[in-house]
Amino acid sequence: MNDPGGDTAEQQAYITRFLLDYTAVPLAGGTFLRGVLPARDAVRVVAGAADAVAPHELVAYEVPLSDEDEEPVTAPLVLAWTRTLASGSLPHTDATVMSMPLIPVDTTVLEPADSSHADQALRLLRTLAWPFVEAPPGPALCGFLFTGQDSMRLYLAVEEAGGLIAADVQLTGALTALLAALPSLIGEEERWVTDTSDPHCVHAVDLTTW
Repeated sequence: MNDPGGDTAEQQAYITRFLLDYTAVPLAGGTFLRGVLPARDAVRVVAGAADAVAPHELVAYEVPLSDEDEEPVTAPLVLAWTRTLASGSLPHTDATVMSMPLIPVDTTVLEPADSSHADQALRLLRTLAWPFVEAPPGPALCGFLFTGQDSMRLYLAVEEAGGLIAADVQLTGALTALLAALPSLIGEEERWVTDTSDPHCVHAVDLTTW
């Protein structure tokens, strides 16, 4: 089960925020971001076709959160490594996570891809639209995964839970009301269940019918 410390959760949330645009902008060719799974000392970047949700259609690249000098990796570097991997053939692996192929990334030998024009434009627009603030939003969104054509699993840092809560939500319906209620809903312990199929959370909450 994932039980990240405060610094780890903060870094995972930062990487997740940075990568969100690539759910709509291709990473490479026809490959898009389909999820960011928060693991211990790593993020698992999930890639696939624009509408892929089935595990056999996806691949998870496990990128460590620190480099060989034990310095935190940056979100642009995670993007560059992922783009290199998404541009090539799928490496062989016997490892899986949530039924997806899991590729451990050796960042000491992997060459990061160059920034694209879209990357530069997004960086400019993102900085102007979402300037850095000292206090990050709470609860921190440390990851997500598309689970259906109109559903997602959100990984949220909840201090009282001692780790991450996975909240399953629908993308259709009263999103404004759900977003307003989400912080209190995921804190209600009576909603917490254990999901043994997902190693990225300590509890799961089903809000798909809320």
